[in-house]
Amino acid sequence: MIGTLRARLRHGTRSTPFPPEGPALPPGFRGLPLLDAARCPADCRACAAACPTGAIAAAGAPSLDLGRCLFCPACVEACPEGALTFTRDHRLAASSREGLALAPAERPRVEALGREMRRLFGRSLKLRQVSAGGCNGCEAELNALSNVVFDLGRFGIQFVASPRHADGLVVTGPVPHAMASALHGTWEALPEPRLLVLVGACALSGGVFEGSPAVSGVPRDLPVHLAVPGCPPHPLTLLDGLLGMLGRL
Repeated sequence: MIGTLRARLRHGTRSTPFPPEGPALPPGFRGLPLLDAARCPADCRACAAACPTGAIAAAGAPSLDLGRCLFCPACVEACPEGALTFTRDHRLAASSREGLALAPAERPRVEALGREMRRLFGRSLKLRQVSAGGCNGCEAELNALSNVVFDLGRFGIQFVASPRHADGLVVTGPVPHAMASALHGTWEALPEPRLLVLVGACALSGGVFEGSPAVSGVPRDLPVHLAVPGCPPHPLTLLDGLLGMLGRL
C-alpha cells in the first residue's frame, strides 16, 4: 500500500489544464480550416471537386461547411493556389448546425445557454450517448473524455446509462432507418428541460453516408443546442464546446 501511494505521488497530476495553454495535440492534428478568398481564383473549384462530402461551395463566393468536413487533406492537396490550410485551433463547435457553414475569415461560435438553463446544468450535467450507426470513432473520443487526461467529471459533466437520469442526449452516427425510432424514443425519455448535442460529421450531415437509402439522419424536429464537427472530433474540441454551452469559458 505504501509503495502504491508513493508511486501515485511521483506521477503527480496528469489531467490536461483547461482552458489549455498550448495543448499537446498530436503532430497530425487538423484544426479549424482557413480559406483565403484573396488567393482563390473565381474560376477555380479544384478543392470543391476533391472534397468527398461537398463541404466546399462549388459556385459563388467560397465557403466551407464544417458540418460536412471530414478534416481530410484532399482539398489542401488539390488547391493549386494554397488558399486552404488547416490550423491547429481545436475550437470548432457551434451552437447550431447552421453555425458551421462559414464564409472566409469566419469561425464557429458557441453561445452560452440561457440563465435558467445555466442555473440547472452549469455545475452538474448528465448526458446519455446514443451511437446511431457510427464507426465508433466519435464514440472512442467521447470515452476518452472520462479518462484521467481530460477528466470530464471535474467540470461536473458525466455520462449516464439511462435517459431517465440524463439532462441531455449526445448523438453520434448517421442514424440509419433502423435506429430512427429508437433515437426519437430516447429523446422523449429525457425529462424536460433537455439538451441535444450532435457529435461528428455523420450526425451533423450524414458524412460519407449522406444520400444512402439506408440513412435517415437525425430527426429535423429535434432542437440542437450544440454541434461539434470532426471525423472524429478531438476530446479538447468536445470539451470546449460543452463548457462554452454551459457558460464556463
